[in-house]
Amino acid sequence: MTMEIDTSEVLELAADLGRIAGKSVPPLLAAVEKSAASVQRGMRSEAQGHAHSPHFPNSITHDVKAHFGGIEAEIGPDKGLTQGALGNILYFGTSKNGPVLNINGPLDLEAPRFQKAVEAAAGKLLDG
Repeated sequence: MTMEIDTSEVLELAADLGRIAGKSVPPLLAAVEKSAASVQRGMRSEAQGHAHSPHFPNSITHDVKAHFGGIEAEIGPDKGLTQGALGNILYFGTSKNGPVLNINGPLDLEAPRFQKAVEAAAGKLLDG
């Protein structure tokens, strides 16, 4: 007994997904960039006003990279900038003192907006 399977729809779907993947990079990259900048602003804002680390907020940077397989953002203090090395102490504390800043606060605030932006980008890709 011979069984035949029509794979034309699967192949068509695979081709569509291949086209969507290429088209998805710009809107998703924009969403990641916007959210990373928002988290950076939030981290800088929370870090303002500490007498012993007046330059620390300016050390908080963000960098977004797109590569095969994903888009990533790195946000936080740059140890190469003035007072950037204080990040470990301010965010994680020491053996004698607890943390002064909440490293996850701005990220937690941005997460719902980021999710909506990604959902909107995906919806446009699937509709168009």
